Amino acid sequence: MSDGLRKWSALGALTLAVLTVGLDSTILSVALPTLATKLHASASQLQWFFASYTLVLAAALLPGGLLGDRFGRKLMLMISIGVFGAGSVWCAYSTSANEFIAARVLAGVGAALLIPVSMSMLPVIFTEKERTRAVGIWAAANFVALPLGPILGGWLLTRYWWGWAFLLNVPVALIGLIAVALLLPESRSERPPSLDPVGIVLSSAGLAVLTYGFIRAGQESWSDRLAITYMIVGAVALVLFVLWELRRDRRDVRSALVDLGLFRSVSFTWGTILAGVAIFAMFGLLYTAPQYFQAILGKDAMGSGLRLLPTIAGLIVGALLADQVDKLIGAKLTVAIGFAILGTGLLLGAHTTVHSGDTNITIWTAICGLGLGPALATASSAALGQLSKERAGVGSALMQTVQKVGVPLSAAILGSVLNASYRGRLELTGLPAEAVKAVRSSVFSGLAVAQEAHLPDLARSVRSAFVHGMDVMLWCSGGLAVAGVILALIFLPGRRATDHRPESAERGTSPSGSHAVVS
Repeated sequence: MSDGLRKWSALGALTLAVLTVGLDSTILSVALPTLATKLHASASQLQWFFASYTLVLAAALLPGGLLGDRFGRKLMLMISIGVFGAGSVWCAYSTSANEFIAARVLAGVGAALLIPVSMSMLPVIFTEKERTRAVGIWAAANFVALPLGPILGGWLLTRYWWGWAFLLNVPVALIGLIAVALLLPESRSERPPSLDPVGIVLSSAGLAVLTYGFIRAGQESWSDRLAITYMIVGAVALVLFVLWELRRDRRDVRSALVDLGLFRSVSFTWGTILAGVAIFAMFGLLYTAPQYFQAILGKDAMGSGLRLLPTIAGLIVGALLADQVDKLIGAKLTVAIGFAILGTGLLLGAHTTVHSGDTNITIWTAICGLGLGPALATASSAALGQLSKERAGVGSALMQTVQKVGVPLSAAILGSVLNASYRGRLELTGLPAEAVKAVRSSVFSGLAVAQEAHLPDLARSVRSAFVHGMDVMLWCSGGLAVAGVILALIFLPGRRATDHRPESAERGTSPSGSHAVVS
């Protein structure tokens, strides 16, 4: 097998591994109603089905990247796929809600190892000219699961035993494991970084507590005292973590968990931030579109997944074109153009009505995907280009941590915008207090109340109010995309600008990886 074919085949193995993780999360969202019945889960336990996985993911990403650098990225990738597969099997055969939550924790550990280690292989395998396309394909695997999970999960849940929705991950994981074993080279730091137990505890605790604060704020409100307390405690722990890392970094960069010298690189700092902004902005579509498809258009989970396919198609096209555009005009303009296209799609979506048809929705969601591809792939590639192969794992984990913590933050902020706008448009005159509370809680509860009470006017009010809230949220998401255009133009280096390598790279290895062990 030629070197070129081998490296792109290796990318296929990485994307398959990432797809496994993505499928799990999207299938879970479809399976919640079934799990509530089969496992006798309370509303609180249903929330922890998601929260337990998210918290473990936030807490373990940085240690996961460190383990890859220290013990070998291929080895850790294979272990992570095995752990994730075991967690999926446990999910399928869980007999209680608490057991299922424990299984989700195990799956979260596997995902926390897999995500940063798989991303850290990209600067190891691909040259700078190839990296943008490779990152685009890797990122597309994350998003392909969005429609594929509901389609496959919905099909399995309606026809077979519910456990098959989670056992679906097992053959995908096995194929990924074999592909990784056969196609990926092993790579690790020649001078392994120390484990830094204090840094691991402070970062893991800080990120987990901060993330839980965001989750609680999204579930309750931004005025909830416990949510504020969790956010403050998490932020304080992260400040202590940074101070500890600065002290360790001054002694020996290899003794620190995070190479803070990376932030001296404009490309790494703003590439990471802009990739996070892109996901934050795109969350408006990902959060509201499935609800619109199901609540307003009356589609099931499978139909909802099918209607996300134009978004994925646009993303794949945009990601594949990103490296060619990058070569012509540079990362700064490529990212800015991507954000401009993404913003255009989101602002078009902000004009959606109760009566908008599939054609209208297909157009604006495809435009969003087309813009996200170059914005996310090029910004991520700009950041990855600053990573030495010595610390590629921790550097990739740092990038992923910013994005993963940003998901519950965006859910809390944009979800609050949607809920406030939805509740402000409802017509609830004459309804009893319990019905008012149910209608205000969500569009699905509102429609259930209207159907049970045979109130068609209430159903129309609920649908109209939700679409209004969705439009307001998409205006906010479009504004974030516009901010991404401005930030890219101001802060990303120009086409011929030379970025300053982080000091750590000078003290350790260059991004060419002259000291990395690759076999």
